[in-house]
Amino acid sequence: MAEAVKELWPEVRLGIGPAIEDGFYYDFDKKEPFSDEDLVNIERKMREIISKNEPFTREELGKEEALKLFARMGEDYKLDLIRALVDTKITIYKTGKDFIDLCRGPHVGSTGEIKAFKLLSVAGAYWHGIETNPMLQRIYGTCFLTQKELDDYLKNLEEAKKRDHRKLGPQLEFFDIYHEEAGAGLVFYHPKGALLRTLIEDYEKKEHLKRGYQIVITPHIMQAGLWKTSGHYDYYKENMYTLNIDEKEYVLKPMNCPGHILIYKSKMRSYRDLPIRFFELGTVYRHEKAGVLHGLLRVRGFTQDDAHIFCLPEQLRDEIKAIIDFVFDTMKVFGFNEVGIELSTRPEKYIGSEADWQQATEALEEALKEKKLAYDINVGDGAFYGPKIDIKLKDALNRKWQCATIQCDFALPKRFNLSYIDSEGKERQPIMLHRVLLGSLERFIGALLEHYNGELPLWLAPTQALVIPIKDSLMEYALSVKKELEDNSIRAEIDDHKETLNKRIRNAEVNKIPYCLIVGEREAESKSVSVRKKGKGDAGVLTQEAFIKQIKEEIKNKVS
Repeated sequence: MAEAVKELWPEVRLGIGPAIEDGFYYDFDKKEPFSDEDLVNIERKMREIISKNEPFTREELGKEEALKLFARMGEDYKLDLIRALVDTKITIYKTGKDFIDLCRGPHVGSTGEIKAFKLLSVAGAYWHGIETNPMLQRIYGTCFLTQKELDDYLKNLEEAKKRDHRKLGPQLEFFDIYHEEAGAGLVFYHPKGALLRTLIEDYEKKEHLKRGYQIVITPHIMQAGLWKTSGHYDYYKENMYTLNIDEKEYVLKPMNCPGHILIYKSKMRSYRDLPIRFFELGTVYRHEKAGVLHGLLRVRGFTQDDAHIFCLPEQLRDEIKAIIDFVFDTMKVFGFNEVGIELSTRPEKYIGSEADWQQATEALEEALKEKKLAYDINVGDGAFYGPKIDIKLKDALNRKWQCATIQCDFALPKRFNLSYIDSEGKERQPIMLHRVLLGSLERFIGALLEHYNGELPLWLAPTQALVIPIKDSLMEYALSVKKELEDNSIRAEIDDHKETLNKRIRNAEVNKIPYCLIVGEREAESKSVSVRKKGKGDAGVLTQEAFIKQIKEEIKNKVS
């Protein structure tokens, strides 16, 4: 793609062009914006290059030699990349008449091996993601071994556009994200969205209490010294909001763990007390760059279903396995039956000893093996204080969403001098597990809406039944039906708009309401309702009692 762009616009300067999960992108410095017609022309030029079956030739250069080469080419962004490399040998690839690019490789042998591909979109991207740097144009594309795979992927993309939570949320009056007066990346939940979130939170609280967790609540701001002790100040400061109060520096919390640690430290603990499991629906704030904000998936303020477990070394593996079971049980309830699992190991910047890291990593890996779960190794992507298991759910379009995380931490208990008294009266250091199940509730709600295309399971639907009287004289009966439903904890509304019956039924379909209850004179006389189910149409006439029994059973079983 970069070769095609350079042939069409020789003056364009190249940024970076990595492979990503669903394809690739390349950043270009071009004065005029790329148009849809430009993408068509680039694709045409790419096919010409492919038809020539041009070989890719790899060469190694010394750093100074590489700097001179790309300086002659006028590729300033490549020079920036080369200067940042610690390697003394730089690899380049050549193809075609004179196209040269900086790349680690490997590549396929020649352009002719490339099969089905498609350029998808153009977006703006700051160089290195820094807002004070030049804004480049990023072209996204994808490619597959066969045309059928590409066609299936493009079909999924079209379906994903229809399901985009950024459209569904406002359409269903669940939430909106941007108010100019408030700022970007902040979520405003409207009554229906707040109810959905409350239903999720209530379910989580109940399940955590059943499994031996204790609910805690910690402050939103805490002094900077706490974050210096935890290591976040050194390793995470660029993502933290700081403020001064009474001439002291405070931090708007990006994590909940230091608060839970202080609660643990509030009194002496015995080995008999462990494991201690603290759970909080904790709202955190992170300084995300404007360019990466994306609906509910990437915001500046969000709530995590966060827990921290303090345990004995001999309890560690069982606690990890119990968390894994909890994750799978929770995903199943919300209708997600497929997941992908990654084990992330020590990053370049970390705290703690290598021995502790090894022990923590082994504990996570052994738990996965004992549960007979398949997983991939994600080298170097652990948190700065410990390795982690990431469990990514797969939605109806087979897309992965990051939700559950289990992190094993020896470092923070050491930095905060956490201890318990063992059976011999000696002080020992507990091991700490950080974990979330759904992760960010905002991100999970976005995933949930897209998975179901807004048609939420009955137990999560803000309005479960809509009562529609066919004429004004039946309003009294309609109100009695609504009251009977509400007395049985069924969320109901009445549509008394002066519109045709068919129009009101269509509105209910658009608003994704699971049940419509049509009431006419016949229904009023027999104390019944005419039932229409979303997506299935007429479900017959039932007595109020029979319908309530049916819907309560469906809610109880959390049918997805």
